[in-house]
Amino acid sequence: MATFEVEHTEGMRWVKVGLADDDVRAERGALNHFKGAITMDVPLPSLKAWWVSLFSDESLLRPRYHGTGNVYLDSSLGGYHVMQINPGEKWVLDRKCFWASDGEVKLSIYRERFWTSYWADEGLLWYKTALKGDGQAVLAVEGPVEEIQLSNDRLIVDGRFVVARTTGISLSMRRPAKSWISYWMSGQKLAFAYEGTGRLLICTTPYWRARMQNDQTGGVAASS
Repeated sequence: MATFEVEHTEGMRWVKVGLADDDVRAERGALNHFKGAITMDVPLPSLKAWWVSLFSDESLLRPRYHGTGNVYLDSSLGGYHVMQINPGEKWVLDRKCFWASDGEVKLSIYRERFWTSYWADEGLLWYKTALKGDGQAVLAVEGPVEEIQLSNDRLIVDGRFVVARTTGISLSMRRPAKSWISYWMSGQKLAFAYEGTGRLLICTTPYWRARMQNDQTGGVAASS
Protein backbone atom coordinates (compact mmCIF):
# COMPACT_ATOMS: atom_id res chain seq x y z
CA MET A 1 0.00 0.00 0.00
CA ALA A 2 1.33 3.44 -0.92
CA THR A 3 2.33 5.87 1.84
CA PHE A 4 1.62 9.61 1.70
CA GLU A 5 3.51 12.40 3.45
CA VAL A 6 2.73 16.11 3.26
CA GLU A 7 6.03 18.00 3.23
CA HIS A 8 6.49 21.75 3.39
CA THR A 9 8.98 24.61 3.28
CA GLU A 10 8.77 28.38 2.74
CA GLY A 11 4.97 28.25 2.98
CA MET A 12 4.67 25.70 0.14
CA ARG A 13 3.29 22.19 0.61
CA TRP A 14 3.53 19.06 -1.52
CA VAL A 15 2.83 15.34 -1.29
CA LYS A 16 5.55 12.68 -1.27
CA VAL A 17 4.27 9.21 -2.22
CA GLY A 18 6.30 6.18 -1.19
CA LEU A 19 5.89 3.04 -3.33
CA ALA A 20 7.18 -0.47 -2.58
CA ASP A 21 5.99 -2.53 -5.55
CA ASP A 22 2.70 -0.62 -5.29
CA ASP A 23 0.76 1.78 -7.45
CA VAL A 24 -0.86 5.17 -6.97
CA ARG A 25 -3.30 7.27 -9.00
CA ALA A 26 -2.80 11.03 -9.18
CA GLU A 27 -4.62 13.99 -10.64
CA ARG A 28 -3.78 14.77 -14.24
CA GLY A 29 -0.82 17.14 -14.46
CA ALA A 30 0.01 16.79 -10.74
CA LEU A 31 3.42 15.14 -11.16
CA ASN A 32 6.54 17.08 -10.20
CA HIS A 33 9.14 14.28 -10.36
CA PHE A 34 9.74 10.68 -9.34
CA LYS A 35 12.81 8.63 -8.37
CA GLY A 36 13.27 4.87 -8.54
CA ALA A 37 12.04 1.94 -10.62
CA ILE A 38 8.68 3.51 -11.42
CA THR A 39 6.61 3.40 -14.60
CA MET A 40 3.63 5.58 -15.53
CA ASP A 41 0.56 4.77 -17.58
CA VAL A 42 -2.93 6.22 -17.98
CA PRO A 43 -5.85 3.78 -17.57
CA LEU A 44 -8.56 4.62 -20.07
CA PRO A 45 -11.95 5.48 -18.54
CA SER A 46 -15.11 3.56 -19.38
CA LEU A 47 -17.53 4.67 -22.08
CA LYS A 48 -19.81 6.02 -19.35
CA ALA A 49 -16.94 8.07 -17.94
CA TRP A 50 -16.16 9.47 -21.40
CA TRP A 51 -19.81 10.51 -21.74
CA VAL A 52 -19.77 12.14 -18.31
CA SER A 53 -16.68 14.14 -19.31
CA LEU A 54 -18.82 16.05 -21.82
CA PHE A 55 -20.80 17.59 -18.94
CA SER A 56 -18.18 17.82 -16.20
CA ASP A 57 -14.91 19.65 -15.56
CA GLU A 58 -13.65 16.74 -13.43
CA SER A 59 -10.59 15.09 -14.99
CA LEU A 60 -11.22 11.44 -15.88
CA LEU A 61 -7.71 10.74 -17.20
CA ARG A 62 -5.67 10.18 -14.04
CA PRO A 63 -2.15 8.77 -14.43
CA ARG A 64 -1.06 5.68 -12.53
CA TYR A 65 2.47 5.22 -11.16
CA HIS A 66 3.68 1.70 -10.38
CA GLY A 67 6.91 0.29 -8.95
CA THR A 68 9.30 1.04 -6.11
CA GLY A 69 10.52 4.52 -5.25
CA ASN A 70 9.17 7.97 -4.45
CA VAL A 71 6.75 10.13 -6.41
CA TYR A 72 6.64 13.86 -5.68
CA LEU A 73 3.55 15.83 -6.67
CA ASP A 74 3.38 19.55 -7.40
CA SER A 75 3.59 22.07 -4.57
CA SER A 76 0.89 24.53 -3.57
CA LEU A 77 0.26 27.51 -1.31
CA GLY A 78 -2.83 25.62 -0.19
CA GLY A 79 -2.81 22.32 1.63
CA TYR A 80 -3.30 18.58 1.31
CA HIS A 81 -5.29 16.27 3.53
CA VAL A 82 -4.59 12.52 3.79
CA MET A 83 -7.79 10.61 4.50
CA GLN A 84 -8.60 6.97 5.18
CA ILE A 85 -11.16 5.12 3.03
CA ASN A 86 -12.68 2.23 5.01
CA PRO A 87 -14.26 -0.90 3.48
CA GLY A 88 -17.97 -0.37 2.89
CA GLU A 89 -17.66 3.43 2.71
CA LYS A 90 -18.17 5.54 -0.38
CA TRP A 91 -16.95 9.13 -0.32
CA VAL A 92 -18.11 11.95 -2.58
CA LEU A 93 -15.51 14.67 -3.14
CA ASP A 94 -16.15 18.29 -3.96
CA ARG A 95 -15.02 19.64 -7.32
CA LYS A 96 -11.24 19.60 -7.96
CA CYS A 97 -10.49 18.05 -4.54
CA PHE A 98 -9.03 14.74 -5.70
CA TRP A 99 -5.22 14.76 -5.72
CA ALA A 100 -4.04 11.14 -5.29
CA SER A 101 -5.02 7.70 -3.98
CA ASP A 102 -3.38 4.33 -3.58
CA GLY A 103 -4.21 1.41 -5.82
CA GLU A 104 -6.70 -0.18 -3.44
CA VAL A 105 -9.02 2.82 -3.76
CA LYS A 106 -11.44 2.73 -6.69
CA LEU A 107 -12.47 5.93 -8.48
CA SER A 108 -15.94 6.49 -9.92
CA ILE A 109 -18.38 9.28 -10.77
CA TYR A 110 -21.25 10.53 -8.58
CA ARG A 111 -24.08 12.78 -9.78
CA GLU A 112 -25.93 15.15 -7.47
CA ARG A 113 -29.71 15.45 -7.76
CA PHE A 114 -31.07 17.68 -10.53
CA TRP A 115 -32.67 20.31 -8.30
CA THR A 116 -29.62 20.47 -6.04
CA SER A 117 -27.44 21.05 -9.09
CA TYR A 118 -29.79 23.71 -10.43
CA TRP A 119 -30.04 25.75 -7.21
CA ALA A 120 -26.30 25.43 -6.62
CA ASP A 121 -25.82 27.12 -10.01
CA GLU A 122 -24.23 24.00 -11.50
CA GLY A 123 -26.75 23.42 -14.28
CA LEU A 124 -28.70 20.16 -14.19
CA LEU A 125 -25.74 17.77 -14.35
CA TRP A 126 -23.30 18.06 -11.48
CA TYR A 127 -20.77 15.24 -11.47
CA LYS A 128 -18.20 14.63 -8.75
CA THR A 129 -15.44 12.13 -8.08
CA ALA A 130 -16.35 9.27 -5.73
CA LEU A 131 -13.96 6.97 -3.85
CA LYS A 132 -14.42 3.54 -2.30
CA GLY A 133 -12.25 0.62 -1.25
CA ASP A 134 -9.69 0.14 1.49
CA GLY A 135 -6.80 2.59 1.53
CA GLN A 136 -5.80 6.23 1.63
CA ALA A 137 -6.49 9.22 -0.57
CA VAL A 138 -5.17 12.77 -0.67
CA LEU A 139 -7.40 15.82 -1.10
CA ALA A 140 -6.24 19.20 -2.38
CA VAL A 141 -7.66 21.77 0.05
CA GLU A 142 -7.08 25.41 0.96
CA GLY A 143 -6.51 24.97 4.68
CA PRO A 144 -6.80 22.66 7.70
CA VAL A 145 -9.55 20.03 7.55
CA GLU A 146 -11.92 19.04 10.35
CA GLU A 147 -14.03 15.88 10.43
CA ILE A 148 -17.67 16.12 11.51
CA GLN A 149 -19.92 13.14 12.21
CA LEU A 150 -23.67 13.29 11.70
CA SER A 151 -26.14 10.83 13.18
CA ASN A 152 -29.53 11.48 11.61
CA ASP A 153 -28.67 15.17 11.87
CA ARG A 154 -28.25 18.25 9.69
CA LEU A 155 -25.38 20.61 8.93
CA ILE A 156 -26.03 23.98 7.25
CA VAL A 157 -23.04 25.58 5.54
CA ASP A 158 -22.98 29.02 3.90
CA GLY A 159 -20.47 28.17 1.21
CA ARG A 160 -18.48 25.38 -0.42
CA PHE A 161 -16.64 24.42 2.75
CA VAL A 162 -17.45 20.68 2.81
CA VAL A 163 -14.75 19.00 0.73
CA ALA A 164 -15.94 15.40 1.12
CA ARG A 165 -18.82 13.39 2.59
CA THR A 166 -19.92 9.77 2.82
CA THR A 167 -22.94 8.78 0.74
CA GLY A 168 -25.16 8.34 3.80
CA ILE A 169 -25.37 12.13 3.84
CA SER A 170 -27.45 13.90 1.17
CA LEU A 171 -26.91 17.43 -0.14
CA SER A 172 -29.62 19.97 -0.89
CA MET A 173 -29.95 23.75 -1.12
CA ARG A 174 -32.10 25.44 1.55
CA ARG A 175 -32.95 28.78 3.09
CA PRO A 176 -31.23 29.10 6.51
CA ALA A 177 -34.13 31.26 7.77
CA LYS A 178 -37.62 29.83 8.18
CA SER A 179 -39.62 32.91 7.17
CA TRP A 180 -39.37 34.87 3.92
CA ILE A 181 -38.93 38.12 5.88
CA SER A 182 -35.92 36.74 7.75
CA TYR A 183 -34.61 35.31 4.48
CA TRP A 184 -34.51 38.71 2.78
CA MET A 185 -33.39 40.70 5.82
CA SER A 186 -30.63 38.39 7.05
CA GLY A 187 -28.45 38.64 3.96
CA GLN A 188 -28.14 34.84 4.02
CA LYS A 189 -29.46 33.40 0.80
CA LEU A 190 -29.47 29.71 -0.13
CA ALA A 191 -27.09 27.54 1.89
CA PHE A 192 -25.76 24.00 1.51
CA ALA A 193 -27.70 21.54 3.69
CA TYR A 194 -26.13 18.18 4.54
CA GLU A 195 -28.52 15.66 6.13
CA GLY A 196 -28.27 12.03 7.22
CA THR A 197 -25.77 9.78 8.93
CA GLY A 198 -22.09 9.63 8.11
CA ARG A 199 -18.89 11.64 8.05
CA LEU A 200 -17.98 14.97 6.48
CA LEU A 201 -14.69 16.77 5.98
CA ILE A 202 -14.95 20.55 6.22
CA CYS A 203 -12.37 23.25 5.47
CA THR A 204 -13.54 26.70 6.62
CA THR A 205 -10.28 28.63 7.04
CA PRO A 206 -7.68 28.85 4.24
CA TYR A 207 -3.98 29.24 4.81
CA TRP A 208 -3.24 32.95 4.65
CA ARG A 209 -0.87 32.68 1.67
CA ALA A 210 -3.49 30.75 -0.28
CA ARG A 211 -6.11 33.36 0.63
CA MET A 212 -3.87 36.17 -0.62
CA GLN A 213 -3.22 34.35 -3.88
CA ASN A 214 -6.92 33.69 -4.40
CA ASP A 215 -7.72 37.35 -3.80
CA GLN A 216 -5.10 38.39 -6.34
CA THR A 217 -6.16 35.86 -8.99
CA GLY A 218 -9.91 36.30 -8.59
CA GLY A 219 -10.59 33.15 -6.58
CA VAL A 220 -8.55 30.60 -8.52
CA ALA A 221 -7.50 27.88 -6.07
CA ALA A 222 -3.84 27.71 -5.26
CA SER A 223 -3.74 23.94 -5.76
CA SER A 224 -5.38 23.90 -9.18
